[in-house]
Amino acid sequence: MNRFLALVLSLTLLPAAGLAVAAQGPLLTLDEALAIALQHSPLIREAAAIRDGARQEVRAARADLLPKASAQYGYSLLEDEPYQRIGGVPMVVGDDDVHRWDLSLSQPLFTGFAVTSRHEMAKIGVEIRELERQQQIVAVSQDLRVAWFEALLAARLSLVADANVTALTAHRDDAAGFLAQGLNARNDLLKAEASLANAIQERERARAASEVARSRLGWIMGREIEPGRTLEDFTAVTTRLLELQPLYDEARRNSPVLKSYRLGLDSLDHAITIAQSGYYPTIAVNGKYERNGSDFGAETNDFANDHNASVTLTARWDFFEWGKTGATVAKQRYSKQALTERQREAEEQIRLAVKQAWLDLQVAENSIAAAQQGRKQAQENWRITNLQYLNQVITSTEVLDSRTLHSQAESNYYRALYGYRIAMARLEKALGRK
Repeated sequence: MNRFLALVLSLTLLPAAGLAVAAQGPLLTLDEALAIALQHSPLIREAAAIRDGARQEVRAARADLLPKASAQYGYSLLEDEPYQRIGGVPMVVGDDDVHRWDLSLSQPLFTGFAVTSRHEMAKIGVEIRELERQQQIVAVSQDLRVAWFEALLAARLSLVADANVTALTAHRDDAAGFLAQGLNARNDLLKAEASLANAIQERERARAASEVARSRLGWIMGREIEPGRTLEDFTAVTTRLLELQPLYDEARRNSPVLKSYRLGLDSLDHAITIAQSGYYPTIAVNGKYERNGSDFGAETNDFANDHNASVTLTARWDFFEWGKTGATVAKQRYSKQALTERQREAEEQIRLAVKQAWLDLQVAENSIAAAQQGRKQAQENWRITNLQYLNQVITSTEVLDSRTLHSQAESNYYRALYGYRIAMARLEKALGRK
């Protein structure tokens, strides 16, 4: 079957421990739990901090495009006054107490496209970090949904175990009453007691599993769920028309992971450009204002002008470095090739995750109707079998078999019901939906 049939199954659920029913404690809705998880998740907060750090990298890279101003001050104390010999006669040409300071302004004019490429890489880095944050939001949201429905399922199975103990207790009492009247053999009572003991053990395991499921849900939320808190339950499952190929297309288009890979390839293109900048000369212009003198402010100079200004145009070209630039360019090209292969692997993994979740969804949908029918039949079989035993038409063995069938049918029904929602959450996680 290549697509799901569109149908709505309205399913009335029995009240269970931890579920949204009138007689229980304060209600915790799924939306409230999601809001709590998104607010308290350390993974999301970590990703947000990394993204904010990447934004500062953009500011730093943008600064390299702008002029830089600097100031410098220097003081020299010479042992002797500097002099020159003119016609064999020494002539003092400077002070032995020298103060120098200058202000300069420099602007790169051409760097082989390295500065602009670094700026673009920094901007892409912000986008990648934001996608990583979005991926964490997707993961936390869908993991919480899965844990939510697993907790509801565990509570339902705990209820099934409770009901089984109640039914087998009543049957044990019936068997004991018949034995007291001499209407059945002692082994009927022994079978009933053994089955009840097993049911009690199963009930304890089911209760423990329910507590573990609630604890895991609280861990994902980042907050412990109070023992009396009731989880919102859902009484209807709506299946939708879902075809596999459009799901593949959506995952490739919207998955934050695949978007990050695509941006990573763009970033490596800029990294290649930066490496290739070594083939070009760099050109910069520098303006300077300077003062030289014998006092602190460098305003007194008896031997030369106390101030000056200059504009310098500088070109530098490292035209031979023993193949260093070529090796750097090749390294970045290989890095891009490696990332391309990782992207293909990620696409296949996501494609597999989508297909697995889609198949699980299909199995769950097909199981719901069958499980619902089996549940009704098992309930009726249990009613008839129990009535027959009370009229001494059948033995205890048939009653116990009927009860086992009834409990299994109840469990299968709830597993199919919540399994559909769990499969849907996993599918939405693979698709990158929040």
